[in-house]
Amino acid sequence: MGEPGLVIIGAGFGGIGMAIKLKAAGYHDFVILEKADDLGGTWRDNTYPGCACDIPSHMYSYSFELNPDWSRMFAPQQEIWDYLRACADKYAVTPHIRYGKRVTALDYDDARRGWSVTTDDGTTLRTNAVVSAVGALHIPKYPEIAGRTAFRGPAFHSAEWDHSVDLTGKRVAVIGTGASAVQFVPRIAPSAGHLTVFQRTPPWIHPKVDPALSPGLHRILRLPGLARTVRDGLYWLLETRGLGFAADPRLMKPQRKLALDHLRAQVPDPDLRRRLTPDYLIGCKRILYSSDYYPTLTRENVELVTDGTAEIREHSIVDAAGAEHPADVIVYGTGFKVVDALTDQHIVGRDGLKIQDAWRDGVRAYYGIATTGFPNLFFLLGPNTGLGHNSVVFMIESQVRYIVNCLRLLSRTGARALDVKPGAQRAFNRRLRRRLDPLVWNAGCSSWYLDEHGVNRTIWPGFTFEYWARTRKVQPGAYELIF
Repeated sequence: MGEPGLVIIGAGFGGIGMAIKLKAAGYHDFVILEKADDLGGTWRDNTYPGCACDIPSHMYSYSFELNPDWSRMFAPQQEIWDYLRACADKYAVTPHIRYGKRVTALDYDDARRGWSVTTDDGTTLRTNAVVSAVGALHIPKYPEIAGRTAFRGPAFHSAEWDHSVDLTGKRVAVIGTGASAVQFVPRIAPSAGHLTVFQRTPPWIHPKVDPALSPGLHRILRLPGLARTVRDGLYWLLETRGLGFAADPRLMKPQRKLALDHLRAQVPDPDLRRRLTPDYLIGCKRILYSSDYYPTLTRENVELVTDGTAEIREHSIVDAAGAEHPADVIVYGTGFKVVDALTDQHIVGRDGLKIQDAWRDGVRAYYGIATTGFPNLFFLLGPNTGLGHNSVVFMIESQVRYIVNCLRLLSRTGARALDVKPGAQRAFNRRLRRRLDPLVWNAGCSSWYLDEHGVNRTIWPGFTFEYWARTRKVQPGAYELIF
């Protein structure tokens, strides 16, 4: 195979979706570079007990490949992974994937008006365009705790679960109470001898209505139009959750009441309930969904520590109040590097511009897809395109369509590359900040949505249908065409 016309980095929901739509648009000259030995991204890597989607499965899937056979309202990890593999096979994307290819450098060649893509085995591909589909939830984040490397027992991150470690009868310490922890804590507590959960900040939690979906319902959903109707209904139901996010934080009151009622119903002990009650505006951090996390914390063999972690020793963890908690195993449920996932990479654009210099004052892009100074480099789920209320797969599909339209603009004009104009990017980000800064995510809590300056570089501040509408067409005037 010769040099590809386009390189996609990553074979998760973004990369596979991009590849499918490229083929549908008549673009077959591309490769997908995947660092692992299988596709799936987040849903390949996260195999911790209880791993599942927290968006209803009929919405957390491609709009063009509906699945009437999801086993539950919120599909488990293996099922989502299988779905992605089936999509890649059905749409003949699999032959385009090159496994074991971790991209280490992207360099733009001003003379050639194209990109050089270098992988960790020393191979360099020359290509016209690059789509970065590396995702946001793939670089585990570990806490900075004194003595972390001193621990003598097994210690691992939830995204790198060590299934060889038998937790039966062990003293297990879990650090972190985010989206992953609320899923795996209820699964490991019954077999653990003692489970100590270290909570820095309590999450807001809504009940998770997760019924098993019967074979009879699967048959009904196969009737013409039924699965589409269910998806459409779910979409608009989820969009209503965006009212408090995208419009007015005061509209979050019903969501707050739902969370407090859920906590009150599941935790009878007033002291434990007090320690599990957040003191920040709901929605400022990601709202979690679970109906078994709170009951798990009321078990006799489970202890919640809210004093923070001061030090890790060979066989224990010392909290900020000085109490020592023995531990045989530590599980880190401390999330991922999100905002800095892209800024750590070697990406050099026009005139030697490094991505770190372009983003010195904060990560920013035009509709989260293109960044000034980096022609024909497109991001999926780039800056400010994450969501707190609906499915990011919907956002991915909007971005994929936009990128295909950019490629069509190049074909129509005969240009070699396009680069978003600085003025267009500045104007977009001014509008973004004006809309975003007064909203719930900037209500004073610290979260993975924010960068080191406390600025939200992660979340889209509006409804998803707004993003869909604004990215339907490419505005040629926003771009410099490079011939």
